[in-house]
Amino acid sequence: MSLDNKIYIIAEIGINHNGSLDIAKQLIDIAKVAGCDVVKFQKRNPDICVPEHQKSVIRDTPWGKMTYLDYKYKVEFNKKDYDEIDKYCKSKNIKWSASPWDLDSLDFLVKYDIPFIKIPSALLTNLDLIRESAKKCNNLIISTGMSTLDEVDQAVKTIKDSNSKCNFSVLHCNSTYPAPIEDLNLKCIETLQKRYNCPVGYSGHEFGLTTTIASICMGATIIERHITLDRTMWGTDQMCSVEPQGLIKLVRGVNELSLALGNGEKIVTDKEKEIRKKLRK
Repeated sequence: MSLDNKIYIIAEIGINHNGSLDIAKQLIDIAKVAGCDVVKFQKRNPDICVPEHQKSVIRDTPWGKMTYLDYKYKVEFNKKDYDEIDKYCKSKNIKWSASPWDLDSLDFLVKYDIPFIKIPSALLTNLDLIRESAKKCNNLIISTGMSTLDEVDQAVKTIKDSNSKCNFSVLHCNSTYPAPIEDLNLKCIETLQKRYNCPVGYSGHEFGLTTTIASICMGATIIERHITLDRTMWGTDQMCSVEPQGLIKLVRGVNELSLALGNGEKIVTDKEKEIRKKLRK
């Protein structure tokens, strides 16, 4: 992954596809049209990730009543599905990646040519997963929602100790879904930059776009937002996701603000010089 002095925009599909390849492809199309750099999924081995006491719990779903374990398998893509996603993204000239929630899923993902592996906030303290991810990939992103600085310190140390050549980035995040505006604490982006001396981004779960766009004023070089076809769709992440028109506005806003920030030097532009000749005595 190369940022190339450009804001890197991740469209987080996550599990908003509800197990449908057709929906996933529609979301990939939207991300491409909007100008995102990559779409991201979540990969799990439900047998490992679902706690034993939860596996047999009955849940109401759009597909009827089923056990929680069966539901997690229902919305989980398999190898055939990811092969199709990989092929489809290549045909659309957009990258894809995923967050592994267990070591099995990490081994599954690194077989594909993906630009990075991302550790979700929920697994920031899973040092075994972080260690193995750092060993097996060249670019690692860690999200820091619901985490203390000590926990982030330990995660960063684990990356460095595991593979000094692994490039890593840190995302500031509030893991409330949706996150209250007053809890976003965007200035923490600067804190993370100073502390870890690495690229720092922002993973937003709030309603609206303004605060996400504004995060680049704090120095964010990576932006991640969940995307959906419709926020009223079934699923836990849908309501805090960005719909197609919103995603287009988000990318445009990020690019415009990034261009407007400039380099901080006070200069007289060429167009200003023309005006100065007319107005200055």
